[in-house]
Amino acid sequence: MLRQILSELHKQADPVRAKNLSRFFKTGIGEYGEGDKFLGLTVPIIRSIASQYKKAGLKVIGGLLHNEYHEIRLTALIILTLKFEKANEVEQKEYFNFYLKNTKYINNWDLVDLTAHKIIGNYLINRDRKIIYNLSRSKNLWEKRISIISTFAFIRDNEFDDTIKLSKILLNDKHDLVHKAVGWALREVGKKNQKIEEEFLIRHYKVMPRTMLRYSIEKFSKTKRNFYLKK
Repeated sequence: MLRQILSELHKQADPVRAKNLSRFFKTGIGEYGEGDKFLGLTVPIIRSIASQYKKAGLKVIGGLLHNEYHEIRLTALIILTLKFEKANEVEQKEYFNFYLKNTKYINNWDLVDLTAHKIIGNYLINRDRKIIYNLSRSKNLWEKRISIISTFAFIRDNEFDDTIKLSKILLNDKHDLVHKAVGWALREVGKKNQKIEEEFLIRHYKVMPRTMLRYSIEKFSKTKRNFYLKK
């Protein structure tokens, strides 16, 4: 099955789009996606192929996830999310652990953003969440992003404590992609409960990285945005 999936993905390759994606995902020397390679596939194409092979086992998914091409790794992760949705509790634990053991290969923001909340977040809904706090203190950029993006599953259920606590932990992080993720998460909290978001902002907006702040207040009125930006 692994060869079939790889064949399907390579058939859809678009060299022109691949070059554009390489620039978009910052694959140059010293950039966050340094060395990553692209086939030039769109997400709808990847989703379509993933849905055809959602019965693939973890051995096949691992073979895809360890591939050098970005879209092939994304295919692996989307298959994993599809399997997780239909899995029983024992299987979900297996997929959860597989995800955590392979964070080395979940190494760009789209790979995280399309999957972390669906697997890590959903698995932890009624469980101990210590693992996401461990991830938030990782030296790995993508593990830190996984930690905060995972909380989108909690926000959906009107649980905001972990998002707020992790936002505080990540407040002084140096990377812009962490700033964006935290700001995005805070914005989602605000959509559900603006009071809770503003309680956090009032305490921290003067020291928040500008990108984080701008993302977090994106849905506020112009007057309120100006208030927070005039620090």
